[in-house]
Amino acid sequence: MKTKLQEIFSGRPIWMNCVMLFCAYMTFIYMPFDMFIKSVEEDKEVWFGFMLTGWMAKATEPLHWIIYASGLYGFLKMKSWMWPWAGVYVTQVAIGMLVWSFLNVSGPGAWGGIVIAAIFMVPAVALFRAKDKFIGSGVFGRDIEPDKHQ
Repeated sequence: MKTKLQEIFSGRPIWMNCVMLFCAYMTFIYMPFDMFIKSVEEDKEVWFGFMLTGWMAKATEPLHWIIYASGLYGFLKMKSWMWPWAGVYVTQVAIGMLVWSFLNVSGPGAWGGIVIAAIFMVPAVALFRAKDKFIGSGVFGRDIEPDKHQ
């Protein structure tokens, strides 16, 4: 068991393992709860800073689920298509948090939005800079290990 866990978490930096674990949590715990247990009346989804509620939110939940499941798979297998798309997605979240802070009267306000967006930009920049971690032959190809003899 310990060797399997070491194998799963090896080969990527700690911060990237944390992002992968977040994707796992969202894929297996939060999104199933959000889709199947949370009532339509309570449902909220934020896209690009705009909050959807009710049935509109419920209808977009599968898209969030697909994004998190894809992220989990992509980080787990270190798929080449994760670069630059993981960074693009996290950047979009940062911008969305900033927009949301301006649009939502009960939100954190302009300065709070700037701080939250800046916090999200840290992993976004790290993901953009991690191109060498995502190896392989492309979106539809099978990812390959780099030659260890070079």
